[in-house]
Amino acid sequence: MKASDYIVHFLIKKQITDIFGYPGGMVTHLMDSLDKQKDLIASHVNYHEQASAFAACGYAQVSMKPGVAYATSGPGATNLITGICNAFFDNIPTIFLTGQVNTTESKTGLSVRQKGFQETDIISMVKDVTKYAAYVEKAEDLRYHLEKAYYYALEGRPGPVLLDIPMNIQRADLDFEVMNSFNPEIVDKVNYDIETIINLIQNAKRPCILVGAGIKCSDSVKQFRELAKLYQIPVVSSMLAIDVLTQDSPYNFGFIGAYGMRHANFIIAKSDLILSLGSRLDVRQIGSKKEAFAINAQLIRVDIDPNELTNKIKDNEIQIVADVKDVIADLINKAPKSLNHDASWLAICQEIKTKLEKIDIRYPNLLLNKISTFIEDDTVITTDVGQNQVWAAQSLLIKENQLVLFSGGHGAMGYSLPAAIGAYYASLKPVVCISGDGGLQMNIQELQFIAREKLPITIILMNNFALGMIRHFQELYFLDNYTQTIENRGYSVPNFKALSTAYGLQYHQVSDLLDIKKDLFSGNEPRLIELVLDRDTYVFPKLEFGKPNQDQEPLLDRDLYNYLMSL
Repeated sequence: MKASDYIVHFLIKKQITDIFGYPGGMVTHLMDSLDKQKDLIASHVNYHEQASAFAACGYAQVSMKPGVAYATSGPGATNLITGICNAFFDNIPTIFLTGQVNTTESKTGLSVRQKGFQETDIISMVKDVTKYAAYVEKAEDLRYHLEKAYYYALEGRPGPVLLDIPMNIQRADLDFEVMNSFNPEIVDKVNYDIETIINLIQNAKRPCILVGAGIKCSDSVKQFRELAKLYQIPVVSSMLAIDVLTQDSPYNFGFIGAYGMRHANFIIAKSDLILSLGSRLDVRQIGSKKEAFAINAQLIRVDIDPNELTNKIKDNEIQIVADVKDVIADLINKAPKSLNHDASWLAICQEIKTKLEKIDIRYPNLLLNKISTFIEDDTVITTDVGQNQVWAAQSLLIKENQLVLFSGGHGAMGYSLPAAIGAYYASLKPVVCISGDGGLQMNIQELQFIAREKLPITIILMNNFALGMIRHFQELYFLDNYTQTIENRGYSVPNFKALSTAYGLQYHQVSDLLDIKKDLFSGNEPRLIELVLDRDTYVFPKLEFGKPNQDQEPLLDRDLYNYLMSL
């Protein structure tokens, strides 16, 4: 069998149905092999390799199988790097396949910058943002590298892997009798003291659970919802985990952090025990001063990656290195018959939520909130980066089977549209793509993809004619010097109606809440809905550097603040 045929058969055996990429000279054998098996695995051509990487991320986040993207050597490979970083920081299992110049053209052993045309050492570039990256120098090692890459993409804390495969290796005939295979070491299951966790929860007066994206990465959402009902403890989340509980859950108190919901931050501040499940607890979540985070609470941290726990939040925190899926199962199976926490604690949390949840609602929130009522229950929603991302996290009414995708740790503008493409092929259901005018232009060429394939993707474009989040920074810290962020100062936006027409997309403009009606979302044709906003838009609440999370801008009336802290 030709090596490129073997690669395709390997992916098919792993039940990967779709792969994303862009043609290039060093991947022509792979492209041809994919076409031979097009009835079993679909190869989708994006219009930029970065979009292919993001589409692979979206596919993986929805399917829970590795997303796969390919690119040619040189600029094709380097264009994947932003998507590779995104997968690394957000724990997304992905396999990246890059073509490379023939081994006979390689500069290996020479001091020259480049020997072969479009030759670039991609392995050195991505080794710190992948779980495994290898140059396949011999055809007999291809099986070993494929098996190892697939294993590491999914093993433990998921993430990206990359194989760089020279063209002459791709076209080589394989001798199965001399091919090497990969045999992973058997890792013993981690032992931890579940009784200690349960006893601490049982005896806490004001316990709280903080959930992170690890719940989703470990495919534990359903089990966690059972846990929340069983323990009846207030739940807050990171932004990436806003869809772990539905909007109508009595235990859902929103997401925390610098741009988080005020009531969620207050609940964390008032807790005496925090059980953190699969959350990194990074600076955006806890604030710039660790000592000001949840000062009255004992912190229990559960994370599959021991390296994350080297960033200690509290000196006396209890650290448990384990898969959250296992911990959740144990908490359910060994749940106590009764809990000793204050019966009024949930009522206090609800009072805080009632008094604060509407304080920061602005026009963009109202728009997305109303749109959310028309989004079907089993829809995947993708978001971009910037103000639109925060408005979406604050405003979406999460339903039972909805999934919301973010570019979290890497925060890559241009994520939403190609991620929506990958999400569609993983779910084969309509997708809603939320983006800002800046983020959409980062990968705007993918409008041609959804038009070409007639994908049922609805793009919600929040157009404030500015790079809104940075414009807000400039207003706060640079005396309104809006350089490079607004029209006539180095930034502009196209006519999106004309652009939609050029791409052959349905177009609708929303200038008022009354413009949002159910028929905007009827049918399965690709469409762009432009929400026209004022240039001077804001995301509130917003944490000022150095302050505790619950004291966000604009500042609460001090009487109200002191009252809530006294509850």
